[in-house]
Amino acid sequence: MTILPEENTLGVVVGRAARRREADATRRVIRAAAPHRSSLGTGFIGIGATIVLALRALYGLGWFIGLWPTYPNPYLALAAWLVLAVTLVAGFVAIRVLGELPTWAFVLFVSGLGAAMSLDLAAIWELHDVGHYATAAVTAVMGLLVALTTRRTGDLIVATATLGAGLLSAMIVGTSWSADTASAQVTALAFAVLPSAIGIVLISGFRRLVQVELDRVLVQSTVSAPRFAVGMLASEELARLDLAAEELLDSVATGRVRLPLDPKSASVAASLATELRLHLIEGRRETWLFHAISESDLLGKSVTLVDRGSLAGLLDPAQRDGLLSTTWLLVADHSARSNSPRTVKLTIGPATSSVDTPSGKIRVPIVITTTGVPRNRVDPATWEAIGRVGNYSDSTENQSLRVDVNALVDNPADQ
Repeated sequence: MTILPEENTLGVVVGRAARRREADATRRVIRAAAPHRSSLGTGFIGIGATIVLALRALYGLGWFIGLWPTYPNPYLALAAWLVLAVTLVAGFVAIRVLGELPTWAFVLFVSGLGAAMSLDLAAIWELHDVGHYATAAVTAVMGLLVALTTRRTGDLIVATATLGAGLLSAMIVGTSWSADTASAQVTALAFAVLPSAIGIVLISGFRRLVQVELDRVLVQSTVSAPRFAVGMLASEELARLDLAAEELLDSVATGRVRLPLDPKSASVAASLATELRLHLIEGRRETWLFHAISESDLLGKSVTLVDRGSLAGLLDPAQRDGLLSTTWLLVADHSARSNSPRTVKLTIGPATSSVDTPSGKIRVPIVITTTGVPRNRVDPATWEAIGRVGNYSDSTENQSLRVDVNALVDNPADQ
């Protein structure tokens, strides 16, 4: 059975993957800049979380020493602390050495935490007050902070929920509930679960922030591109084609390949020439704005561009920056109270000219139509960005924002 490639040599997605957008370039750069899972500046967060965990472990160890005479089986509780210490140290060392915690290591890490929690609960079971006497068990659930920056959010949520549910079940079954013991159970459960839950929320938000900002930095490079240009995907392909052509020409020059070319070499040369011509043609049809939208993870999902005359290429760098910033702010500024997705449609052209148009200039109308963007939710920086594009007027259409911009650009006929 023939397996089709995900992309052809022009960077066009084919086959079943054609339903995906052409936003892979940003993800490639992010992955290339991130050899380990914790390399987006989250390594320092992981060290801070480990320090917090160490302080909590010292606090719990102090409680354990103070409660030693109370335990029915103190050596079982001591074994719980030894297992917990070995698990935490091994996990920390593995992360520092490997740069991440592989799946098999993460499973062993969570299993070690579960074993420490089970030993501690077994040691205090006869006391019938888990919340008051549990020490290693509470620290074990919080121990997931060690893997906070090295595992996916889903893995951490499942592990936290599993250990937290085990601790809660032990409290429900093994505690003599009363007004005096209830508060200790709630407090112990909160100390165990909340640090990991808060850490998961914070690290997820930080990762999204870094990736969105990195995506914007990459897309911002198109502002200074020529009117018609190739994107990042096509640039990669052009570099590959250039290398292949140089190797073929070098083989001819050094005599490794004799003239006339054999059928196989001639076929390779013809394919290279065809693809290079197609790239040249493609570069004369797509503007910087097309590449900025199609190659962005965020904009590619929410922005539609209609520019039949390729007039976006006539905008100067300041106008380009304003239009790109406007689009970005409208899409990225999600409101927590808004359930509807935000979309933006950019309609550019046709160009017009009137008696009040300065000499050597033409007017390019730009219509920004949005959905899910109420006018009173627009950030003030958005209006400033629109003003850099040209004179504008705003209105409300279908309970969402519509902006009509009149951009004044240089007449290409005079250049």
